[in-house]
Amino acid sequence: MTTTQSTEAGPDQGPAFVMPDFVGDSAQLWLIRHGQTEWSRDGRHTGRTDVPLTERGEQQARALAPLLADLNPALVLTSPRSRAQRTAELAGLRVDAVDDDLAEWDYGDYEGVTTPQIHRTDPGWTVFTRPTPGGETAEQIRARVDRVLTRAADALRTGPVVLVAHGHISRVLGARWIGLSVRDGGRFVLGEAAPCILGAEHGTAAIRTWNRPNPASAPPAEENAR
Repeated sequence: MTTTQSTEAGPDQGPAFVMPDFVGDSAQLWLIRHGQTEWSRDGRHTGRTDVPLTERGEQQARALAPLLADLNPALVLTSPRSRAQRTAELAGLRVDAVDDDLAEWDYGDYEGVTTPQIHRTDPGWTVFTRPTPGGETAEQIRARVDRVLTRAADALRTGPVVLVAHGHISRVLGARWIGLSVRDGGRFVLGEAAPCILGAEHGTAAIRTWNRPNPASAPPAEENAR
């Protein structure tokens, strides 16, 4: 795999991920966040806790099936959490492997806690901009995400790739694909079971589709950011 390294992503986040030069303009790297859970609905940070999909979350997952029916992916990877694996199943995907690197950010002491609750003691906190007590660092997330992207990019040689994961980790995947820092993932809003497509244009890493509304979801104003 031919890549070059740069530091445009900032020294605090490590070198920028660089898309391999063999990835052509027709490549499709799909990112799919899992469907709704009770915790995502209520805005609770859900990292290592294995929370199942709600009925609506299952509807959202099934609504993806028509979009993916003719894709014929070369590789499908999911997070180890059941909510991601169930989303893949209901979307009609055949999962090739469970990748621990696709697990959601470990929120440590903030697991199960909402952002307004966190702000009572840590005003202005976001997972992208502040340390998370007892949880993963941005550098740890960068390393995980870059490993996933390297694996996915290699599989793009033979066809589309689908990654089924979570909200925050998927936002970082999008940012890193185009050479940005983990912190820049905070600029990529992503709804429940909203598919995204990463790729290339004229040899440059690009986002082809981002946060496409799921047909079974509420209007964007009602979607929960977590």
